[in-house]
Amino acid sequence: MAADVHVSLRQIERYRFANEFGHGAAVLLSDEPPPLGEDSGPSPSQLLVAAAANCLCASLLFAFGKFKQDVAPLSAEASCVIGRNEARRLRIESIEVTLQLGQPAATLAQVERVLATFEDYCTVTQSIRQGITVNVVVLDMDGSRLK
Repeated sequence: MAADVHVSLRQIERYRFANEFGHGAAVLLSDEPPPLGEDSGPSPSQLLVAAAANCLCASLLFAFGKFKQDVAPLSAEASCVIGRNEARRLRIESIEVTLQLGQPAATLAQVERVLATFEDYCTVTQSIRQGITVNVVVLDMDGSRLK
């Protein structure tokens, strides 16, 4: 099986796993919350939400960078709603991501153009959206809602 991305997981104990990414990257410990695990690391649900938020941040930075616009320090808050499906199994129903630019919108060029397209280039979020609703809000440094 060919892969563009490869991660190795190794069970440490119970529901705690070492996630190894290779290329000298630090090992990430993941775990489930109680009663299954000890909550000693992010859960798989948290990792999925973090992946969406991180990819959106990278896409937004890249889109503004194409117009030589610096929006640092960019930050994000992300959460998800977990509910039960028709078979009563837990599922992530939706993900909410709020991105906040490190600059006021008034100092940036091409804001509307960037906001209209940056999500299309987010590999992770667009993949997740094939099965889970992902809502994105973008604020500027002053908290003004841009999207």
